[in-house]
Amino acid sequence: MDTGIKIRKGGPEDVPAMLAIFDSAVAWLNERGITAQWGTESFSSRPKTVEAIERLVSEGAPWIAEVDGFPAGTLTLTPHPGQYVAPAGEPELYVRYLATHGRFHGHGVGSALLAHAVDETRRAGVSLLRVDCFAGSEGRLVAYYERQGFTRTEEFTVNDWPGQVLEQRV
Repeated sequence: MDTGIKIRKGGPEDVPAMLAIFDSAVAWLNERGITAQWGTESFSSRPKTVEAIERLVSEGAPWIAEVDGFPAGTLTLTPHPGQYVAPAGEPELYVRYLATHGRFHGHGVGSALLAHAVDETRRAGVSLLRVDCFAGSEGRLVAYYERQGFTRTEEFTVNDWPGQVLEQRV
């Protein structure tokens, strides 16, 4: 079945499109009363967040999912987690900043990007793919990752933000 989702390698030139995806995702979450996950301000209006995305893109492998040429989702793979999660102690790829544009929520964009991340992990000869996510809102995002084949490992907290690390062996 062709979903119409095409995934391509991203780069520094895609930062504006990535920020637009994140901004749309924040608005989508906020419209549903979910403000604790990514806050209420757009990513593009937060200079430190913009810098973090630019740095991540330069250090990792960004991927852009497109539907009819429109940037519908993104994730970046890095060989390590963010600073708030301990490295695995073995080679790993880590999913960072997975987001779907609000217009495409529920259309399989996130699933396609995660399947691509599994493929990229295999291609790299690495057997561990990890991700972390917001564990609040009744654990809906944790359950989403579990439906994508991930298994819960450790929990963590950054300030009052509850997080969950999940992994998948590939």
